[in-house]
Amino acid sequence: MILSPFEWTIAKRYMLPGRGEAFIALVAGISLAAVMLGVAALVIVMSVMNGFRAELLDKIVGLNGHAIIQAYGGRLDDWQDILKRVRATPGVTRASPLIEQPLLANFNGRVEAILVRGNTPDDLKRLEAKRTAGSFATLQPGTGTVAIGSRLAENLGARIGDTITVINPQGRSTPFGTVPREIGYKIGAIFEIGVYDYDQAYVVMPIPDAQTLLLTGDSIGMIEVTTTDPDSVSETLAPLREQLAGRAVVTDWKTINASLFEALAVERVAMFVVLSIIVLVAVFNILSSLIMLVRAKTRDIAILRTMGATRRSLLKIFVTIGFVIGALGTLVGLLLGFVFLFFRQPIVHAVEIVTGQNLWDPSIRFLTELPSRSDPVEITTICIMALVLSFLATLYPAMKAAGTDPVQVLRYE
Repeated sequence: MILSPFEWTIAKRYMLPGRGEAFIALVAGISLAAVMLGVAALVIVMSVMNGFRAELLDKIVGLNGHAIIQAYGGRLDDWQDILKRVRATPGVTRASPLIEQPLLANFNGRVEAILVRGNTPDDLKRLEAKRTAGSFATLQPGTGTVAIGSRLAENLGARIGDTITVINPQGRSTPFGTVPREIGYKIGAIFEIGVYDYDQAYVVMPIPDAQTLLLTGDSIGMIEVTTTDPDSVSETLAPLREQLAGRAVVTDWKTINASLFEALAVERVAMFVVLSIIVLVAVFNILSSLIMLVRAKTRDIAILRTMGATRRSLLKIFVTIGFVIGALGTLVGLLLGFVFLFFRQPIVHAVEIVTGQNLWDPSIRFLTELPSRSDPVEITTICIMALVLSFLATLYPAMKAAGTDPVQVLRYE
């Protein structure tokens, strides 16, 4: 398909129509713009969908691990023995005890549903990277200091140094019934995970303080497990499931968030198919513009044939014209898509200002910002698809041009 100087000269002449051929140039420009917009839309949407899944996975797994081991009844009494078994399992990189319990928090008359989380010192240090105010160093056992999510702090109107009251309905028994247990905790740190549901609910404290609050003694609620590969967590923990059968249940992140990630996977495929139709429509524009060009240049083609141009040369010329339009549209579309992704957050804010609508509500979208993560394999697939469709669209007009009979065309000239 390498063009000779003669073929390339003719192709360039036809790609830049002269006076009186503005309509053909307009149609060709529309074809290029259509390919550009189709490729850009695919790149933007697929990158955002990938980013959404990756960010959710990173944040959910980053806080909760790849799996949890929880006893029937919610309390692990012999957790030290189970913890040793978990840490000895091949493929497990980290395992730590954990307490989680839904309770209530009160501050200045405002009551919010919370999720109390008791963590080990090592886990508290890992949360330091998510800190927005205060310090996790203040969260020492027995000091009555906790860290709370940024959204919860906003909802309660609480700041660093304020004291919130955590209410445990399972309090002490009295002759008049059960009196809820209320303990005041000083806010030592505020953190932001980036997942709205976590940031509006979590109250983190050392495990001994959580055990005191919940009156659980030395028992814990669950063991958090992190493995080398989150996608193969089920296979990694399969031996552990057999060992703990009847004592505890092992649940991985895929099971816990199955409905969410399945919905994302279905939506991702659906969006790819729907947006691919835009590229297909753009390819039909290339087809129509080439057909118009061939019809407009029928006399020129016949003259070229009489001057010795072969059918193969004409085929190569018109295939090149259409393919260049598709290739330029693909390249510009890629650049447009990456520019949009780079400035995606300012663009979202600008659209919100213009329309007056909140396009990215964290309470609905889970994440606080519009994510993006481009997959090189998907980007390559999009480019190849656009180029292949552009090439296929050139074949019919090119063959029509190559099949022109100069005798019939020039008979009455």
